[in-house]
Amino acid sequence: MSDESSAEIRDARQDWMVQHRNMYLNSGGTLGHIMDLTAVGGHSLGTHCLIKYTGRKSGKVFITPLCYGIIGGEVVLAASKGGADEHPAWYLNIRAADEVEFQIASQAFRASWREPEGAERDKIWNFMVDCYPFYANYQASTQRQIPLLVMKPIEEIELFKVSDATGERKF
Repeated sequence: MSDESSAEIRDARQDWMVQHRNMYLNSGGTLGHIMDLTAVGGHSLGTHCLIKYTGRKSGKVFITPLCYGIIGGEVVLAASKGGADEHPAWYLNIRAADEVEFQIASQAFRASWREPEGAERDKIWNFMVDCYPFYANYQASTQRQIPLLVMKPIEEIELFKVSDATGERKF
């Protein structure tokens, strides 16, 4: 997939993603955690988390909704960017930080993160493709290996609020 076609997909979904994030935040996590993803090649019960991170260049705080999986007690994210040829900004920003914050439904956590390698990465990638079949299409569309980010909760924190975000990212 070219960056141009990936951009078209993002533009078409941007309003949906902003609405999804705001619904999740405004409901305290009671809405937006589970969404029907059949329209984009996923399952009817797709799970979503919110991640909160600071921009490595802007210093602004961003909150982004993402599909996630849980394996071995850790939360997994795929930095797919719809199969674009470059990594998503959220991934680059988290890589520049020691920790990340995430919210699943009505619980939020400060967490450490890592990137799995080798056989562990293969196992986790297969798990994520089983949960979200569209990831296989995204990987086939780009030359880069889609990174996986594994987050381990350190402590529970307050739920995210719309006002926490000082920046607004185009998805």
